[in-house]
Amino acid sequence: MKEKHTYFPSIKDIKVAADTIQKVSAVTPLSPSLRYSNQFKATVLLKREDLQQVRSYKIRGAYNKISSLTKEESQNGVVCASAGNHAQGVALSCKLLKIKGTVYMPAPTPNQKIEQVKMFGEDYIEIKLVGDTYDDAYHASMLECEKYSKTFIHPFDDKKVIEGQATIGLEILKQATEPIDYVFIAIGGGGLAAGLSTVFKELSPNTKIIGVEPEGAPSMAVSIKNNKNTELEFIEKFVDGAAVKRVGDLTFPICKANLHTVLTVPEGKVCETILELYNKDAIVVEPAGALSISALDFYADEIKGKNVVCVVSGSNNDITRTAEIKERALLYANLKHYFIVTFPQRAGALKEFVVDILGPNDDITHFQYTKKTNRENGSAVVGIQLKSAADLEPLIARMKQHNFYGDYLNNKPELFQFLV
Repeated sequence: MKEKHTYFPSIKDIKVAADTIQKVSAVTPLSPSLRYSNQFKATVLLKREDLQQVRSYKIRGAYNKISSLTKEESQNGVVCASAGNHAQGVALSCKLLKIKGTVYMPAPTPNQKIEQVKMFGEDYIEIKLVGDTYDDAYHASMLECEKYSKTFIHPFDDKKVIEGQATIGLEILKQATEPIDYVFIAIGGGGLAAGLSTVFKELSPNTKIIGVEPEGAPSMAVSIKNNKNTELEFIEKFVDGAAVKRVGDLTFPICKANLHTVLTVPEGKVCETILELYNKDAIVVEPAGALSISALDFYADEIKGKNVVCVVSGSNNDITRTAEIKERALLYANLKHYFIVTFPQRAGALKEFVVDILGPNDDITHFQYTKKTNRENGSAVVGIQLKSAADLEPLIARMKQHNFYGDYLNNKPELFQFLV
């Protein structure tokens, strides 16, 4: 039920947005996935927003907002704070509309992302690196807006941005040949979810819209549970395109009213999906872009025989993160384990560990040890990769039987953070 005084985008305004962005935003494919369709015994379609020129859907909202500015606002210029997809959408929009823009980014932003923004914005964009976090960059951007009467382009909590993102919903309904039972969609600040869910609520009310958040940043799920927009004290930032402490004040009531449910997915599961898509489908996605597909496992029973759409929201993945993605995927699959191993300080102890303790398919992937000659035993931090999760308990039993077992580190986050 729609709450009093709550903004809900109209289909009329969303169609206007679709006309506005049609020259700059691609009508991305709604592609059948044979592999996922077979796996889940359903018709699974992928809405490929990763194929946009800026490699995410963010161009839709950014262009719709910036193109709506008055002549005076355009002359004053625009400002945004972002280290990711929103910055690229704003940069390209500024170049196409010939409007000067300033993009604030945290100082540690990878150079690859800075170069992408420069490429899309060319001479129309100035990049300023400020502070260590997004919040630092955001506060600096707001000061510039106040000082020079510039317009802040919000990544999600803006009516024109929401209406721009909502155009994805119109495209899906036009492209689909059968009624859609489920749409899975990533939630960060909620702009995409708010816009798309409004379209389906009006034009396809029987479709269930499932919002998907990373387990370490469940800001929409917590807010809906608390019945008020709630800021989280701490978030896990790995799924950077969907990790926000607080969702939008505009987007929250829309999502609360329109979404069937909000599901949280472990970051390790997201990493599994990223690697599967790359290795089996030759599709490159960023962590946020994998969220919607990662949710399918948790709905396997419900979606059998159904028509399902997953919005693949973006593909701006930094290749330098590959090692971490693989590590998190192995940990989630219970195939990577870290131990403190106590070695007798004598010749042959390591050989005994390798021959008698490790299974035939176990592999040492991390080993850190310093010999201390005045002690009987020395401790090493050892990382072991298994072929099957069932091999863990026998491995621990052998370690204990031969007095090599010191401690198990996977469930000790205060120590584990130094390894992963």
